[in-house]
Amino acid sequence: MTTVLTPASPLTAADRCDRCGAQAYLRVVLLSGGELLFCAHHGRKFEPELKKIAAEIQDETERLTAAPANASEED
Repeated sequence: MTTVLTPASPLTAADRCDRCGAQAYLRVVLLSGGELLFCAHHGRKFEPELKKIAAEIQDETERLTAAPANASEED
């Protein structure tokens, strides 16, 4: 998916997919105004159509495969 890097606020666990309600990892800002949120599955499924109507796409799907940060280290 083509990603536009903009200074948008990061998606959080409270952001939900407009299609199924799962956690959203993609924000699609529409050319006509407004935005849509999608989980990774629905973002991939609707990618061709979204590219036609998107002003920008914020893609945070890399978070799904990123190693968790080690919050505390014991020596």
